[in-house]
Amino acid sequence: MEGEIINRVEKSGLITIDLDELKVSKNIFEVDIKKWLFEGLFLKEKEYRKEIQNHNWSQYENSYVYIHCSSDAIIPTWAFMLISAQLENHTEKIVVGDIKKLYERIYEDLINLIDFSIYSDSSVIIKGCSDKNIPLSAYHLVTTKLKPFAKSIMYGEACSSVPVFKKSK
Repeated sequence: MEGEIINRVEKSGLITIDLDELKVSKNIFEVDIKKWLFEGLFLKEKEYRKEIQNHNWSQYENSYVYIHCSSDAIIPTWAFMLISAQLENHTEKIVVGDIKKLYERIYEDLINLIDFSIYSDSSVIIKGCSDKNIPLSAYHLVTTKLKPFAKSIMYGEACSSVPVFKKSK
């Protein structure tokens, strides 16, 4: 048929992995130790323990939680441990650190669930221009997991991809 539009991308056999399709399906909560510090500056152990004991930890059921302190106070390690011990039976995942660290761990778990053997001898594009804040570490992990299987790995869009890896013959 003359003038027929041919989809060369479709015919190329390229497979796209879109990290936006990985769903962070749980609620995300922040636990900021600052709210339990005396004047937001230092920890009084007796009062802190009482606050931790009286806090409603069940509100974090089946969620992701990151624990941190937004003040410049020096917080002893055990203070984070007390919170972790309370949260452990309620949450899906806990990290001590910022939300960025939490997202890195969530995406690591989601990527580790993928069976990368389905990409054997395939040319794969890891989609760029994400709508979400996909951690940089997620792109690294996908590349590492794909390398044993994929014939080639590219980054971007089919119309403007950047070669990342090509299996030598």
